[in-house]
Amino acid sequence: MRKPAVPAAPQPGAASFPRPVLSAFAATALALLITAACDDDPLAVRWVESPDTVRLFALSHDAPNLFSGFDFKPRAPVLIESLSTGGNFDMAVDTAGGEFVWLPPGALGITSAAGIATLEGETFESAVRAPADTARYSTSAPVPIRLRTIYVIRTRAHTGLFGINCNHYGKFEPLAIDVASGWVLFQFDVSPACNNRDLIPPD
Repeated sequence: MRKPAVPAAPQPGAASFPRPVLSAFAATALALLITAACDDDPLAVRWVESPDTVRLFALSHDAPNLFSGFDFKPRAPVLIESLSTGGNFDMAVDTAGGEFVWLPPGALGITSAAGIATLEGETFESAVRAPADTARYSTSAPVPIRLRTIYVIRTRAHTGLFGINCNHYGKFEPLAIDVASGWVLFQFDVSPACNNRDLIPPD
């Protein structure tokens, strides 16, 4: 009677993987080769410009329950006075010395990485890169609001992929200031890419 075939023993030093695992390895390797050949970053965040506008009221406004702060990453106005807000915002609006000012959280005594930089001689369209110099970002002092001026926001810290801390960068421009009614209207856009200072999408 014929004896059942005995599988050959693996050679010393040779890896032994089930066929499905080998197939998965091959597929992954092929994908990486294709990615490398296309000179594409698999971790790059693809996004499109989506500017929007928002109206914020001065913190010192007499009326209650008005949005005075803004959280750029979720692109949402916030009630600074709300107990649930805490430090979950990137800037607020108020008046000081008879003029409107942007207030980073640090100006309200809140510890935060959020900061505001002013870009001179730029338009909303021409502003393509946030400043690298951290000294240009105000984190605790009010920033005067000027029409036809572009500002850059560095957001508070968010948790990104693999648990790393992410700051996001965006640009914003005041479009109208109504001193009598106590509000500022501005347009903004923000990059979803972690720690990337590009203010426009990648090519």
